[in-house]
Amino acid sequence: MELVVLNIKGENTGKKVSLSDQIFSIEPNDHAIYLDVKQNLANKRQGTSKSKERNEISGSTRKLHKQKGTGGSRKGSIKNPLFRGGGTIFGPQPRDYGFKLNKKVKKLARMSALSYKAKENGIIVLEDFSFDSPKTKQFIDILKNLKISEKKSLMVFSELNKNVYLSSRNLRGSNVLKASDLNTYDILNSKYLVISESSVKQIEENLLNN
Repeated sequence: MELVVLNIKGENTGKKVSLSDQIFSIEPNDHAIYLDVKQNLANKRQGTSKSKERNEISGSTRKLHKQKGTGGSRKGSIKNPLFRGGGTIFGPQPRDYGFKLNKKVKKLARMSALSYKAKENGIIVLEDFSFDSPKTKQFIDILKNLKISEKKSLMVFSELNKNVYLSSRNLRGSNVLKASDLNTYDILNSKYLVISESSVKQIEENLLNN
């Protein structure tokens, strides 16, 4: 699969990049994608939800009335879960939602996501560039030149330029990543995947050699 290389003005540079069929033209595995995205979102969960149980509620431990002879149920404490303000029964506790996923499954998921993007013509190869200083307007102009300013986009670089990252940080629909940090969720969460010319080889090496 070959794609033309565009410059930051959206013009054809006359160069072409060949994308590996082993990565960008495989039969996508939806279940691998599901597992990888599920793990990615699970790892982002804080897991800090907490409710107080009976032993953590502040209140008197005095027995409310004698055990027998009242005609009512037995009540040992005002902290009883059946009372308003009492402890919570089986409430949420801090936990880690993450789970293990084999490297081969994660790799298959990323290749499947890239193959989907290639089939949808959602991959753009961009000539390498950098900014001398953070300028959001300059970054927006690049997106406009590529005709993707109104769509969600993900830019991938071999080495992340800090000024480019800072220029894109305030834009809601745009994200910038290093090739080594490329993941299934971010690929699928964007309409267009913009890959820098130098990062194509790095993506292929990461997926085929590791």
